[in-house]
Amino acid sequence: MAGGKRAAKAAATRARMLGAARALFVGGGYGSTSMQAIAAEAGVAVQTLYYTFETKRAILTELLDVEVAGDAAPVATLDRPQVMEAMAAPPADQLRRMVAMTAQVHARVVPLLEVLRAAAAVDPGVADLWRTNIAQRHTVQVAFAAALAAKGALRPGLSAGRAADIALAVLSPETYHLLVHERAWPRADWADWATDALTRQLIAEIDG
Repeated sequence: MAGGKRAAKAAATRARMLGAARALFVGGGYGSTSMQAIAAEAGVAVQTLYYTFETKRAILTELLDVEVAGDAAPVATLDRPQVMEAMAAPPADQLRRMVAMTAQVHARVVPLLEVLRAAAAVDPGVADLWRTNIAQRHTVQVAFAAALAAKGALRPGLSAGRAADIALAVLSPETYHLLVHERAWPRADWADWATDALTRQLIAEIDG
């Protein structure tokens, strides 16, 4: 019982440190945020922060993982039930589900990804993290495109690889940020546009 309480307290402290880092990264940028500032914001000793994460980049890496997933459970995106259900759905429904899940993720993570993208220009370590993030997003789109191909749903002449690239571009956080944050589109309007774009670009027929 005592061990469970200690674990719960440690998890709560970890979450508090991640939350503090997110607020500071988004509010002031990655480069200008120090480990000392994160510790102070979280109300912990800086030694505790270093012991838990070791580096600021490790904090950013874990924060991205948690924000993308929506929780701290160690379950890969493609292994999550809602993703597997989407890939098993009929083509048009698969696209709608893809977009809906992406909208939920982007609502959480796009402000942090903008921080990451800006920091990548001046920090080689963060640049590696940015490239990894793109590769991870591409891996998900490859799986979705393969599911469409397996259903015989792709437009004639369109390869699964090209379909994945198109989906990567349409569903990119950069485009979401431009339209939703910069141009003030409602999130539902972005979802409608993305669904329509993917439907027209990827699938041979709309099957309802």
